[in-house]
Amino acid sequence: MRLVLLGPPGAGKGTQAKRLAERHQVPHLSTGDILRFEVKAATELGRQVESKMSAGELIDDDIMSSVVANRLAQPDTMNGFILDGYPRTIRQAIALEEALRSQSLTAVVELMVDEEELFARIEARAKEAGTAGEDARADDTSAILRKRLVAFGRETRALSAFYESCGLLIKVDGQASAEEIAATIADHLVEALVRQRSAMPRKGE
Repeated sequence: MRLVLLGPPGAGKGTQAKRLAERHQVPHLSTGDILRFEVKAATELGRQVESKMSAGELIDDDIMSSVVANRLAQPDTMNGFILDGYPRTIRQAIALEEALRSQSLTAVVELMVDEEELFARIEARAKEAGTAGEDARADDTSAILRKRLVAFGRETRALSAFYESCGLLIKVDGQASAEEIAATIADHLVEALVRQRSAMPRKGE
């Protein structure tokens, strides 16, 4: 299972990615988590991206592609992965194809959520962190979300069309319950796997 999850900030990609990773026994690769770890650890990469992340800016394609390629080279991705937060641009999608070499994606799932719901979710997430005595994520503010949505509309929506033209895109209502979303994704993935297997060349052909 080699899967990419697309959707705007707050769409629930992380929640569904964790469910899928557990179900298919493959790693959940969240570029946001990877970058936040680097920032917290004060690594060279973390210092490079910290200010951009806090401002809600997208990280350079080359940096992100290098981070993902290095992670995909690890042994635990041999049987597949769930990618959350990458690719964000067509250039990154092409870099992902190069990193996968002879392998191909099973599908690309896009969670569709309207902006009003996204703002409500971000505010709720920040409030929950405060109630739990934890620091809210630096990018969990309405101002930062608005900025990120502009970037999403400018770059990532083109990626959706790109994957649709490749026959990989699955659009799912991201405003349903987490359980309903998971069930819908599971049904679509069964169909995607059947199509992928039927397209594979048979021995002797």
